[in-house]
Amino acid sequence: MKINAFPSELQSDLIPSPGGRLIYRCLGCQAEFGIQELLYTCPQCRSVLLIYDADFDRLKANPGAKWRRIFDFRQMLTIPALKGIYRFHEFIGPNLPLESIVYLGEGHTPVVEANARLQDMVGIRFYYKNDGQNPSASFKDRGMASAFSYINYLIQNGHIKDVLAICASTGDTSAAAALYAAYLQPGIKSAVLLPHKKITPQQLAQPLGNGAAVYEIPGVFDDCMKVVEALSDKYNVALLNSKNAWRILGQESYSYEIAQAFEYDMADKVVVVPIGNAGNITAVMSGFLKFYETGIIEALPKIVGVQSQHANPVYLHYQQPDPKNRPFKPVTVKPSVAQAAMIGNPVSMPRVTYLVDHYNRIAGAQKVNFVEVSEQAIMDWQLTANQNGHIACTHGGETLAGLAALRKQGLLREDETAICDSTAHALKFIDFQTMYFEQRLPEEFEVEPQAALINAPQLVQPGAHVKTPAPGAPLEVQDMQQFIQVVSDQIAQDLDLKPRAH
Repeated sequence: MKINAFPSELQSDLIPSPGGRLIYRCLGCQAEFGIQELLYTCPQCRSVLLIYDADFDRLKANPGAKWRRIFDFRQMLTIPALKGIYRFHEFIGPNLPLESIVYLGEGHTPVVEANARLQDMVGIRFYYKNDGQNPSASFKDRGMASAFSYINYLIQNGHIKDVLAICASTGDTSAAAALYAAYLQPGIKSAVLLPHKKITPQQLAQPLGNGAAVYEIPGVFDDCMKVVEALSDKYNVALLNSKNAWRILGQESYSYEIAQAFEYDMADKVVVVPIGNAGNITAVMSGFLKFYETGIIEALPKIVGVQSQHANPVYLHYQQPDPKNRPFKPVTVKPSVAQAAMIGNPVSMPRVTYLVDHYNRIAGAQKVNFVEVSEQAIMDWQLTANQNGHIACTHGGETLAGLAALRKQGLLREDETAICDSTAHALKFIDFQTMYFEQRLPEEFEVEPQAALINAPQLVQPGAHVKTPAPGAPLEVQDMQQFIQVVSDQIAQDLDLKPRAH
């Protein structure tokens, strides 16, 4: 739709102009810094940063009802910069002109309701938000669109040049960073550090295909992260992990899209996300708080963070009953099918503790909870979901396992509605499904394949007396007819098909 087709009282608001006054604020010492240069940690105390809009209160001049109309009409515009996460421009990157925004198709991922059978199994109405339908097939594109749009803005205005974007990754971050960096060549190049043989072949193929410099190092993600942090401290590089506060801003769009998908009614809603490096749950809380403070939503949903028993530092932290005696302790991770969440020392943990307290205080109740699940439950629920019409990755299995566990424990009501995050496309982690079906998952994963969930192709063998076709060797008509008859009869018998009535 063109702008003159919209209601006249909204036309001036639909295409945003740069505004706001964004600053970095340290969660440790509360120091504030301008955004003219890329910062990842506080120059004074080395704690992590969040980006704040010092003029945020200006957004409260619009009543919530007007903001809802702006976002609902804005999604009908054909302007590329406003088609993705920047539909919510004023809440994500209000300082950016539209010509700086990088749009590769990220955002606006579908919210798909589970079928009745699956909902009955879990015991609650729920939906999947399929973030695997982002351009690099994971939710990381939301944060990368924000971070690279800001880098693009700095390049366009002569503040930086010849940028090397670098990140540590369990797979999805590297794929997203390499994709967006490739789009902005020649001004940006990318390098990614991966734990050797700890990511799937599909995930490794992505940054290689987008031309990134790929380095595999011994150890796990946490070890890669330490190397990247050392590089960003010593050299002039753009760090693209979730330490980058611009990443968090972009990932807040996940909350905004959920609110819009449910017509901004967040009462009795439960949003379930895997934790990993803790950037996503940070962004989800921050996003809902912004919408709540401006009256766009009138209730804060429950937030549930899920971790595997093999990588559960955040869960263990909140198991300590006394908030005043909760020193955070990293854990040594064990192999997990939810590979992107196999992180023992999340860099965004300070953001989590700050925002959990703030979220619960604003809500007036404990609205943020954490649950751990077994590797067995992750795989079983992922396969169960996909055998009921979804495309959930192992992390989508993790969130569904967490939802089922909480429902079984009676911690969620039957009349609540849940939204589970499937962070990536199922095909990224298809090797785990294959190993499950072939019953060859290594023992350290602690997964025992269940016969009812195993699926495998069946070879139809028509018998030695029947000629079979082969590439470049078609059958004669009579032989082909016999082949078709024998094979179709075998399949019909196996499927117990009934003949058509004549």
